[in-house]
Amino acid sequence: MSSNKIVFLEQSKMPTHYYNILADLPAPMDPPLHPGTKEPAGPQDLGAIFPMELIKQEVSTERFIEIPDEVRDLYRISRPTPLIRAAMLEQVLDTPAKIYFKYEGANPTGSHKTNTSYAQAYYNKKAGIKKLVTETGAGQWGSALSMACKHFGLECEVFMVKVSYEQKPYRRTFMKLFGADVHASPSNLTNAGRNVLQASPDSPGSLGIAISEAIEVAVQREDTNYSLGSVLNHVMLHQTVIGEETRLQMEMIDEYPDIVIGCAGGGSNFAGLTFPFLRDKLSGAKKNLDVIAVEPASCPSLTKGKYEYDFGDEAGMTPLLKMYTLGHNFIPPKIHAGGLRYHGMAPTISLLYNQGVIRAVAYDQIEVFEAAQLFAQTEGIVPAPESSHAIKEAIVQALKCKETGEAKTILFNLSGHGFLDLGSYEMFLENQLLNEA
Repeated sequence: MSSNKIVFLEQSKMPTHYYNILADLPAPMDPPLHPGTKEPAGPQDLGAIFPMELIKQEVSTERFIEIPDEVRDLYRISRPTPLIRAAMLEQVLDTPAKIYFKYEGANPTGSHKTNTSYAQAYYNKKAGIKKLVTETGAGQWGSALSMACKHFGLECEVFMVKVSYEQKPYRRTFMKLFGADVHASPSNLTNAGRNVLQASPDSPGSLGIAISEAIEVAVQREDTNYSLGSVLNHVMLHQTVIGEETRLQMEMIDEYPDIVIGCAGGGSNFAGLTFPFLRDKLSGAKKNLDVIAVEPASCPSLTKGKYEYDFGDEAGMTPLLKMYTLGHNFIPPKIHAGGLRYHGMAPTISLLYNQGVIRAVAYDQIEVFEAAQLFAQTEGIVPAPESSHAIKEAIVQALKCKETGEAKTILFNLSGHGFLDLGSYEMFLENQLLNEA
Protein backbone atom coordinates (compact mmCIF):
# COMPACT_ATOMS: atom_id res chain seq x y z
CA MET A 1 0.00 0.00 0.00
CA SER A 2 1.45 3.36 -1.00
CA SER A 3 1.56 6.25 1.42
CA ASN A 4 -0.97 9.04 1.42
CA LYS A 5 -0.58 11.29 -1.59
CA ILE A 6 -1.51 14.95 -1.57
CA VAL A 7 -1.55 16.53 -5.01
CA PHE A 8 -1.14 20.29 -4.99
CA LEU A 9 -1.74 22.46 -8.03
CA GLU A 10 0.27 25.67 -8.34
CA GLN A 11 -1.81 28.84 -8.13
CA SER A 12 -0.41 29.92 -11.48
CA LYS A 13 -2.14 26.89 -13.04
CA MET A 14 -5.54 27.53 -11.46
CA PRO A 15 -8.34 27.36 -14.08
CA THR A 16 -9.12 30.58 -15.90
CA HIS A 17 -12.55 29.45 -17.16
CA TYR A 18 -15.67 27.76 -15.83
CA TYR A 19 -17.06 24.80 -17.78
CA ASN A 20 -20.64 25.20 -18.99
CA ILE A 21 -22.32 21.82 -19.46
CA LEU A 22 -25.22 23.41 -21.39
CA ALA A 23 -22.93 23.23 -24.43
CA ASP A 24 -22.78 19.43 -24.26
CA LEU A 25 -26.08 18.17 -22.83
CA PRO A 26 -27.53 15.08 -24.57
CA ALA A 27 -30.96 16.74 -24.91
CA PRO A 28 -32.28 20.31 -24.84
CA MET A 29 -33.12 21.88 -21.50
CA ASP A 30 -36.79 22.55 -20.81
CA PRO A 31 -37.13 26.31 -20.24
CA PRO A 32 -38.16 27.76 -16.88
CA LEU A 33 -41.79 28.90 -16.84
CA HIS A 34 -43.18 32.15 -15.48
CA PRO A 35 -44.97 31.38 -12.18
CA GLY A 36 -48.05 33.35 -13.26
CA THR A 37 -48.46 32.84 -16.99
CA LYS A 38 -46.74 29.42 -17.17
CA GLU A 39 -45.10 30.66 -20.37
CA PRO A 40 -41.32 30.38 -20.86
CA ALA A 41 -39.60 32.91 -18.60
CA GLY A 42 -37.30 35.43 -20.26
CA PRO A 43 -34.45 37.59 -18.95
CA GLN A 44 -36.90 40.33 -18.02
CA ASP A 45 -38.68 37.94 -15.66
CA LEU A 46 -35.44 37.19 -13.79
CA GLY A 47 -34.17 40.78 -13.77
CA ALA A 48 -36.05 41.62 -10.56
CA ILE A 49 -33.79 39.39 -8.49
CA PHE A 50 -30.63 38.66 -10.54
CA PRO A 51 -28.06 40.89 -12.30
CA MET A 52 -27.94 40.59 -16.08
CA GLU A 53 -24.51 38.92 -16.18
CA LEU A 54 -25.80 36.01 -14.08
CA ILE A 55 -28.94 35.79 -16.22
CA LYS A 56 -26.71 35.51 -19.29
CA GLN A 57 -24.74 32.72 -17.63
CA GLU A 58 -27.99 30.97 -16.82
CA VAL A 59 -28.82 30.51 -20.50
CA SER A 60 -25.42 30.66 -22.23
CA THR A 61 -24.34 27.71 -24.38
CA GLU A 62 -20.68 28.77 -24.53
CA ARG A 63 -18.60 25.79 -23.43
CA PHE A 64 -16.16 27.85 -21.37
CA ILE A 65 -16.84 31.14 -19.57
CA GLU A 66 -13.99 33.25 -18.27
CA ILE A 67 -13.56 33.69 -14.53
CA PRO A 68 -13.18 37.42 -13.72
CA ASP A 69 -9.74 38.35 -12.44
CA GLU A 70 -11.13 39.79 -9.20
CA VAL A 71 -12.95 36.52 -8.50
CA ARG A 72 -9.82 34.47 -9.26
CA ASP A 73 -7.90 36.68 -6.83
CA LEU A 74 -10.42 35.82 -4.11
CA TYR A 75 -10.24 32.13 -4.99
CA ARG A 76 -6.52 32.31 -4.20
CA ILE A 77 -7.40 32.63 -0.50
CA SER A 78 -7.79 28.87 -0.51
CA ARG A 79 -7.54 27.63 -4.09
CA PRO A 80 -6.40 25.44 -5.67
CA THR A 81 -7.62 22.93 -3.11
CA PRO A 82 -5.74 19.65 -2.56
CA LEU A 83 -6.50 16.29 -4.14
CA ILE A 84 -5.77 13.64 -1.52
CA ARG A 85 -5.44 9.87 -1.74
CA ALA A 86 -7.27 8.17 1.14
CA ALA A 87 -4.58 5.51 1.58
CA MET A 88 -5.35 4.73 5.21
CA LEU A 89 -9.03 4.23 4.38
CA GLU A 90 -8.02 1.92 1.52
CA GLN A 91 -5.87 -0.08 3.93
CA VAL A 92 -8.63 -0.49 6.51
CA LEU A 93 -11.09 -1.54 3.79
CA ASP A 94 -8.48 -3.94 2.34
CA THR A 95 -9.51 -2.90 -1.15
CA PRO A 96 -7.52 -2.92 -4.38
CA ALA A 97 -9.32 0.31 -5.33
CA LYS A 98 -7.58 3.66 -5.17
CA ILE A 99 -9.67 6.33 -3.42
CA TYR A 100 -9.06 10.02 -4.03
CA PHE A 101 -10.96 12.97 -2.62
CA LYS A 102 -10.98 16.64 -3.51
CA TYR A 103 -10.96 18.56 -0.23
CA GLU A 104 -13.08 21.73 -0.33
CA GLY A 105 -13.23 22.27 3.45
CA ALA A 106 -9.95 24.11 3.99
CA ASN A 107 -11.19 27.62 3.23
CA PRO A 108 -12.41 30.18 5.80
CA THR A 109 -16.07 29.15 5.54
CA GLY A 110 -15.31 25.43 5.52
CA SER A 111 -17.05 24.39 2.32
CA HIS A 112 -17.18 24.66 -1.46
CA LYS A 113 -19.81 27.41 -1.39
CA THR A 114 -17.37 30.33 -1.78
CA ASN A 115 -16.78 29.22 -5.38
CA THR A 116 -20.10 30.81 -6.28
CA SER A 117 -20.59 33.33 -3.45
CA TYR A 118 -17.55 35.35 -4.59
CA ALA A 119 -18.77 35.31 -8.19
CA GLN A 120 -22.36 36.23 -7.34
CA ALA A 121 -21.33 39.06 -5.04
CA TYR A 122 -18.94 40.35 -7.69
CA TYR A 123 -21.56 40.47 -10.46
CA ASN A 124 -24.15 42.05 -8.15
CA LYS A 125 -21.67 44.71 -7.01
CA LYS A 126 -20.89 45.54 -10.65
CA ALA A 127 -24.63 45.94 -11.28
CA GLY A 128 -24.94 48.52 -8.50
CA ILE A 129 -26.72 46.27 -6.01
CA LYS A 130 -26.35 47.22 -2.33
CA LYS A 131 -27.78 44.15 -0.58
CA LEU A 132 -28.16 40.41 -1.11
CA VAL A 133 -30.80 38.23 0.53
CA THR A 134 -30.63 34.45 0.62
CA GLU A 135 -31.68 31.23 2.31
CA THR A 136 -29.44 28.62 3.90
CA GLY A 137 -29.91 25.09 5.18
CA ALA A 138 -26.89 23.85 7.10
CA GLY A 139 -25.44 27.36 7.04
CA GLN A 140 -22.54 26.69 4.69
CA TRP A 141 -24.05 28.81 1.93
CA GLY A 142 -25.07 31.59 4.30
CA SER A 143 -21.53 31.64 5.71
CA ALA A 144 -20.02 31.85 2.22
CA LEU A 145 -22.33 34.63 1.07
CA SER A 146 -21.86 36.67 4.25
CA MET A 147 -18.10 36.56 3.74
CA ALA A 148 -18.38 37.52 0.06
CA CYS A 149 -20.76 40.37 0.83
CA LYS A 150 -18.40 41.75 3.46
CA HIS A 151 -15.56 41.75 0.93
CA PHE A 152 -17.60 43.64 -1.67
CA GLY A 153 -19.25 46.03 0.80
CA LEU A 154 -22.76 44.59 0.40
CA GLU A 155 -25.39 44.09 3.08
CA CYS A 156 -26.39 40.47 3.65
CA GLU A 157 -29.61 39.01 5.05
CA VAL A 158 -30.05 35.26 5.57
CA PHE A 159 -33.15 33.16 6.25
CA MET A 160 -31.88 29.96 7.85
CA VAL A 161 -34.10 26.86 8.02
CA LYS A 162 -35.31 26.80 11.63
CA VAL A 163 -34.25 23.25 12.45
CA SER A 164 -30.69 24.00 11.29
CA TYR A 165 -30.80 27.39 13.03
CA GLU A 166 -31.32 25.43 16.25
CA GLN A 167 -29.04 22.48 15.42
CA LYS A 168 -26.07 24.53 14.20
CA PRO A 169 -25.75 27.68 16.38
CA TYR A 170 -22.13 28.34 15.45
CA ARG A 171 -23.04 28.70 11.79
CA ARG A 172 -25.29 31.56 12.88
CA THR A 173 -22.38 33.03 14.81
CA PHE A 174 -20.12 32.78 11.75
CA MET A 175 -22.60 34.63 9.55
CA LYS A 176 -23.08 37.36 12.13
CA LEU A 177 -19.31 37.66 12.52
CA PHE A 178 -19.22 38.81 8.89
CA GLY A 179 -22.08 41.26 9.38
CA ALA A 180 -25.08 39.28 8.15
CA ASP A 181 -28.57 39.52 9.63
CA VAL A 182 -29.75 35.95 10.28
CA HIS A 183 -33.35 34.85 10.87
CA ALA A 184 -34.86 31.47 11.67
CA SER A 185 -37.27 30.48 8.89
CA PRO A 186 -40.26 30.44 8.89
CA SER A 187 -40.26 33.89 10.45
CA ASN A 188 -42.79 36.61 11.18
CA LEU A 189 -40.87 39.01 8.92
CA THR A 190 -42.60 38.01 5.66
CA ASN A 191 -46.03 37.06 4.43
CA ALA A 192 -44.64 33.72 3.30
CA GLY A 193 -43.27 32.98 6.77
CA ARG A 194 -46.39 34.17 8.59
CA ASN A 195 -48.61 32.00 6.40
CA VAL A 196 -46.58 28.92 7.25
CA LEU A 197 -46.56 29.71 10.97
CA GLN A 198 -50.31 30.30 10.97
CA ALA A 199 -50.90 26.86 9.45
CA SER A 200 -48.13 25.12 11.39
CA PRO A 201 -46.76 27.08 14.39
CA ASP A 202 -44.16 24.40 15.10
CA SER A 203 -42.93 24.11 11.52
CA PRO A 204 -39.25 23.08 11.39
CA GLY A 205 -38.93 25.01 8.15
CA SER A 206 -37.57 23.95 4.78
CA LEU A 207 -35.32 25.40 2.13
CA GLY A 208 -38.42 26.00 0.01
CA ILE A 209 -39.94 28.18 2.75
CA ALA A 210 -36.68 30.04 3.34
CA ILE A 211 -36.36 30.74 -0.40
CA SER A 212 -39.89 32.21 -0.43
CA GLU A 213 -38.99 34.52 2.45
CA ALA A 214 -35.74 35.64 0.87
CA ILE A 215 -37.30 36.39 -2.50
CA GLU A 216 -40.16 38.30 -0.87
CA VAL A 217 -37.65 40.57 0.85
CA ALA A 218 -35.46 40.95 -2.24
CA VAL A 219 -38.23 42.18 -4.55
CA GLN A 220 -39.19 44.99 -2.18
CA ARG A 221 -36.11 47.12 -2.92
CA GLU A 222 -34.55 47.98 -6.28
CA ASP A 223 -31.06 47.94 -4.78
CA THR A 224 -31.55 44.41 -3.38
CA ASN A 225 -31.18 41.09 -5.16
CA TYR A 226 -31.72 37.46 -4.29
CA SER A 227 -28.77 35.07 -4.27
CA LEU A 228 -28.84 31.29 -4.07
CA GLY A 229 -26.26 28.60 -3.45
CA SER A 230 -27.48 25.74 -5.63
CA VAL A 231 -29.94 24.49 -8.29
CA LEU A 232 -29.63 27.10 -11.08
CA ASN A 233 -27.13 26.78 -13.91
CA HIS A 234 -25.00 29.81 -13.05
CA VAL A 235 -24.35 28.29 -9.62
CA MET A 236 -23.42 24.91 -11.14
CA LEU A 237 -21.16 26.80 -13.55
CA HIS A 238 -19.17 28.58 -10.83
CA GLN A 239 -18.60 25.34 -8.96
CA THR A 240 -16.89 23.67 -11.94
CA VAL A 241 -13.63 25.24 -10.83
CA ILE A 242 -13.53 22.17 -8.52
CA GLY A 243 -13.60 19.63 -11.32
CA GLU A 244 -11.37 21.65 -13.64
CA GLU A 245 -8.68 21.70 -10.95
CA THR A 246 -9.16 18.01 -10.24
CA ARG A 247 -8.70 17.07 -13.89
CA LEU A 248 -5.32 18.83 -13.88
CA GLN A 249 -4.31 17.20 -10.59
CA MET A 250 -5.19 13.71 -11.79
CA GLU A 251 -3.20 14.31 -14.96
CA MET A 252 -0.21 15.21 -12.77
CA ILE A 253 -0.26 11.68 -11.28
CA ASP A 254 -1.31 9.96 -14.50
CA GLU A 255 -4.71 8.95 -13.14
CA TYR A 256 -8.29 9.14 -14.40
CA PRO A 257 -11.30 8.07 -12.32
CA ASP A 258 -13.47 5.08 -13.11
CA ILE A 259 -16.08 6.31 -10.62
CA VAL A 260 -16.89 9.94 -9.64
CA ILE A 261 -19.11 10.55 -6.61
CA GLY A 262 -20.73 13.59 -4.99
CA CYS A 263 -23.42 14.16 -2.41
CA ALA A 264 -26.48 15.83 -3.88
CA GLY A 265 -29.12 18.08 -2.36
CA GLY A 266 -29.68 20.92 -4.80
CA GLY A 267 -26.65 19.78 -6.77
CA SER A 268 -23.92 22.41 -6.49
CA ASN A 269 -20.93 20.43 -5.24
CA PHE A 270 -21.94 17.33 -7.20
CA ALA A 271 -21.99 19.40 -10.40
CA GLY A 272 -18.78 21.18 -9.46
CA LEU A 273 -16.74 17.99 -9.38
CA THR A 274 -18.55 15.82 -11.91
CA PHE A 275 -19.48 18.14 -14.79
CA PRO A 276 -15.89 18.62 -16.06
CA PHE A 277 -15.47 14.83 -16.10
CA LEU A 278 -18.89 14.33 -17.68
CA ARG A 279 -17.58 16.43 -20.56
CA ASP A 280 -15.48 13.38 -21.49
CA LYS A 281 -18.41 10.98 -21.13
CA LEU A 282 -20.74 13.16 -23.20
CA SER A 283 -18.14 13.49 -25.96
CA GLY A 284 -17.73 9.70 -26.08
CA ALA A 285 -14.12 9.76 -24.86
CA LYS A 286 -14.99 8.05 -21.54
CA LYS A 287 -18.22 6.20 -22.24
CA ASN A 288 -17.94 3.92 -19.21
CA LEU A 289 -17.37 6.63 -16.61
CA ASP A 290 -19.65 5.88 -13.64
CA VAL A 291 -20.97 9.09 -12.06
CA ILE A 292 -23.02 8.71 -8.88
CA ALA A 293 -25.13 11.25 -6.99
CA VAL A 294 -25.73 10.38 -3.33
CA GLU A 295 -28.72 11.75 -1.47
CA PRO A 296 -30.38 11.25 1.93
CA ALA A 297 -33.02 8.53 2.00
CA SER A 298 -35.32 10.93 3.85
CA CYS A 299 -35.13 13.56 1.07
CA PRO A 300 -34.62 11.49 -2.10
CA SER A 301 -35.51 13.83 -4.96
CA LEU A 302 -33.71 11.82 -7.67
CA THR A 303 -34.42 8.29 -6.46
CA LYS A 304 -38.04 8.87 -5.37
CA GLY A 305 -39.11 12.18 -6.91
CA LYS A 306 -41.11 12.90 -10.07
CA TYR A 307 -39.55 14.50 -13.15
CA GLU A 308 -41.88 17.43 -13.74
CA TYR A 309 -42.22 21.19 -13.52
CA ASP A 310 -42.30 22.51 -9.97
CA PHE A 311 -41.65 25.69 -8.04
CA GLY A 312 -38.27 26.16 -6.42
CA ASP A 313 -39.92 27.60 -3.29
CA GLU A 314 -42.85 26.81 -1.03
CA ALA A 315 -44.94 29.91 -1.82
CA GLY A 316 -44.71 29.55 -5.60
CA MET A 317 -42.80 32.77 -6.28
CA THR A 318 -39.96 31.31 -8.35
CA PRO A 319 -40.15 30.27 -12.00
CA LEU A 320 -41.27 26.69 -12.50
CA LEU A 321 -38.31 24.40 -13.18
CA LYS A 322 -38.26 20.99 -14.89
CA MET A 323 -36.60 18.82 -12.28
CA TYR A 324 -36.89 15.76 -10.10
CA THR A 325 -38.98 16.93 -7.18
CA LEU A 326 -40.71 15.71 -4.05
CA GLY A 327 -43.14 18.65 -4.30
CA HIS A 328 -42.50 22.26 -3.29
CA ASN A 329 -44.62 21.81 -0.15
CA PHE A 330 -42.48 18.89 1.02
CA ILE A 331 -41.24 19.32 4.60
CA PRO A 332 -38.20 17.07 5.08
CA PRO A 333 -37.44 15.22 8.31
CA LYS A 334 -35.04 16.94 10.70
CA ILE A 335 -31.95 15.08 9.51
CA HIS A 336 -28.58 16.67 10.26
CA ALA A 337 -27.43 16.98 6.65
CA GLY A 338 -29.22 20.32 6.41
CA GLY A 339 -27.64 21.21 3.08
CA LEU A 340 -29.28 18.19 1.44
CA ARG A 341 -32.81 18.90 2.67
CA TYR A 342 -34.22 20.34 -0.55
CA HIS A 343 -37.30 19.14 -2.36
CA GLY A 344 -35.88 19.37 -5.88
CA MET A 345 -32.73 18.70 -7.87
CA ALA A 346 -30.93 21.08 -10.23
CA PRO A 347 -32.50 20.96 -13.72
CA THR A 348 -29.17 20.17 -15.40
CA ILE A 349 -28.53 17.23 -13.06
CA SER A 350 -32.15 16.12 -13.40
CA LEU A 351 -31.83 16.00 -17.18
CA LEU A 352 -28.59 14.00 -16.97
CA TYR A 353 -30.25 11.53 -14.60
CA ASN A 354 -33.32 11.26 -16.81
CA GLN A 355 -31.10 10.55 -19.82
CA GLY A 356 -29.18 7.83 -17.97
CA VAL A 357 -25.87 9.71 -18.04
CA ILE A 358 -25.55 9.59 -14.24
CA ARG A 359 -27.10 7.41 -11.56
CA ALA A 360 -28.21 8.01 -7.97
CA VAL A 361 -28.34 6.20 -4.63
CA ALA A 362 -29.76 7.15 -1.22
CA TYR A 363 -28.69 6.31 2.34
CA ASP A 364 -30.09 6.74 5.84
CA GLN A 365 -28.23 9.14 8.08
CA ILE A 366 -26.98 6.62 10.66
CA GLU A 367 -25.04 4.62 8.05
CA VAL A 368 -23.74 7.92 6.67
CA PHE A 369 -22.44 8.97 10.11
CA GLU A 370 -20.84 5.53 10.49
CA ALA A 371 -18.96 6.14 7.25
CA ALA A 372 -18.00 9.62 8.46
CA GLN A 373 -16.59 8.21 11.69
CA LEU A 374 -14.47 5.66 9.82
CA PHE A 375 -13.19 8.37 7.50
CA ALA A 376 -12.31 10.68 10.41
CA GLN A 377 -10.47 7.85 12.17
CA THR A 378 -8.45 6.93 9.08
CA GLU A 379 -7.92 10.24 7.27
CA GLY A 380 -7.97 12.70 10.17
CA ILE A 381 -10.65 14.99 8.72
CA VAL A 382 -14.06 15.38 10.33
CA PRO A 383 -16.39 15.63 7.32
CA ALA A 384 -19.64 17.56 7.10
CA PRO A 385 -22.74 15.33 7.29
CA GLU A 386 -23.55 16.32 3.70
CA SER A 387 -20.14 15.29 2.38
CA SER A 388 -20.32 12.04 4.32
CA HIS A 389 -22.96 10.76 1.91
CA ALA A 390 -20.26 10.74 -0.78
CA ILE A 391 -17.88 8.98 1.62
CA LYS A 392 -20.47 6.28 2.24
CA GLU A 393 -20.80 5.53 -1.46
CA ALA A 394 -17.03 5.60 -1.97
CA ILE A 395 -16.73 2.93 0.73
CA VAL A 396 -19.50 0.86 -0.90
CA GLN A 397 -17.72 1.03 -4.26
CA ALA A 398 -14.34 0.21 -2.70
CA LEU A 399 -15.79 -2.88 -1.01
CA LYS A 400 -17.29 -3.99 -4.33
CA CYS A 401 -13.79 -3.79 -5.77
CA LYS A 402 -12.59 -5.97 -2.89
CA GLU A 403 -15.16 -8.59 -3.90
CA THR A 404 -14.33 -8.48 -7.60
CA GLY A 405 -10.60 -7.82 -7.34
CA GLU A 406 -10.90 -4.78 -9.62
CA ALA A 407 -8.42 -1.97 -8.95
CA LYS A 408 -10.73 0.89 -9.88
CA THR A 409 -9.94 4.54 -9.23
CA ILE A 410 -12.64 6.19 -7.14
CA LEU A 411 -12.93 9.98 -6.84
CA PHE A 412 -15.30 11.89 -4.57
CA ASN A 413 -15.80 15.45 -3.43
CA LEU A 414 -15.34 16.16 0.27
CA SER A 415 -17.35 19.36 0.05
CA GLY A 416 -16.84 20.63 3.59
CA HIS A 417 -15.62 19.95 7.11
CA GLY A 418 -17.85 19.05 10.06
CA PHE A 419 -16.31 21.01 12.92
CA LEU A 420 -19.48 23.10 13.25
CA ASP A 421 -21.54 19.90 13.17
CA LEU A 422 -20.04 18.31 16.27
CA GLY A 423 -23.41 18.48 18.03
CA SER A 424 -24.71 16.06 15.40
CA TYR A 425 -21.72 13.80 15.90
CA GLU A 426 -22.31 13.84 19.65
CA MET A 427 -25.88 12.65 19.11
CA PHE A 428 -24.57 9.90 16.84
CA LEU A 429 -21.99 8.76 19.38
CA GLU A 430 -24.59 8.76 22.16
CA ASN A 431 -26.95 6.64 20.02
CA GLN A 432 -29.51 9.46 20.02
CA LEU A 433 -29.61 9.82 16.26
CA LEU A 434 -32.60 8.50 14.34
CA ASN A 435 -32.73 7.85 10.62
CA GLU A 436 -35.83 10.02 10.27
CA ALA A 437 -34.60 13.03 12.25
